[in-house]
Amino acid sequence: MISIPVRYLYDHLYKDLDLEILAGEKGMDRAIRIARIQKPGLALAGFLDQLHRDRVQILGATELSYLETLDQDLGDERMDQLCSAGVSCLIIAKNLIAPESLVNLCELHQVPLLRSPEITSSLIRRVTVYLEDVLAPETSVHGCLVDVFGVGILLIGKSGIGKSECALGLVARGHRLVGDDVVVLRRKMQDAIFGSAENLIKYHMEIRGLGILNIRDLFGVSSIRKSKKIELVVELVEWHNDLKVERLGLEDNTYSMLGLEIPYLNIPVRPARDLTMIIEVAARNHLLRRMGFNAAKEFDKTLNERLASQTQDTGKPDLESME
Repeated sequence: MISIPVRYLYDHLYKDLDLEILAGEKGMDRAIRIARIQKPGLALAGFLDQLHRDRVQILGATELSYLETLDQDLGDERMDQLCSAGVSCLIIAKNLIAPESLVNLCELHQVPLLRSPEITSSLIRRVTVYLEDVLAPETSVHGCLVDVFGVGILLIGKSGIGKSECALGLVARGHRLVGDDVVVLRRKMQDAIFGSAENLIKYHMEIRGLGILNIRDLFGVSSIRKSKKIELVVELVEWHNDLKVERLGLEDNTYSMLGLEIPYLNIPVRPARDLTMIIEVAARNHLLRRMGFNAAKEFDKTLNERLASQTQDTGKPDLESME
């Protein structure tokens, strides 16, 4: 399971969020494993069942005001339960004053107690966005990722099949390169996978016979982008007589990545096939399907209605009239 230490979060956000350490500095190596932020209001009220370990806890005006209403001993007991429950760290919003007993307990249990001038809602949003990025499940694939008409298309296939040449052709036609050769995949949201280039080879492409090309320098900054949501996987395969390929487009095939199923196409490669145009059409067709229009299914529906109508009139379908 992916995790980062609290120190990592502090080092990357202390300037943007104006974070300061109030107590528990010895616990800065505690792990953060869950991106979702928790407000421990119920835990402070004595309901600990939903208090999750390894999460960042945000204390706002509501939580601190509630603590002030409790008897001193009861309040200390609730804060002690919170600090001993294995939470990653506590962050106080709006530069509110931390109760002295909370500071002491965080020091005792070595739980980092941080503070920021950000309001609670903004603090939760900004910390969550950061954690969702750094804690996202990650892998890498051999392929090319391009943005075609706003559709993120991952080109895969065996080495030398023509993925880079196809991507180069798309860039020359005004589309944008995300990454070539090695594409880093990250599942940043529950139902979305984003791809980016590996840092060392970012903006570069290898074309056999030409060598290494810098796409940004050749085509300008409008020809590249840092990352893109992957909406379609296209595998380029060598054409042969026994190859089974989709002829009608009625089947909705998918490709599994990081636990998600992404729409998938299998496109044969042979001389004289304009792959860049085919990929462009695939992107346009994907946009139409996303809007609810499927040309193959519409054609199949029309054909079946025509056959049913002729069968009803004559008792058998008139296949010659369909030619």
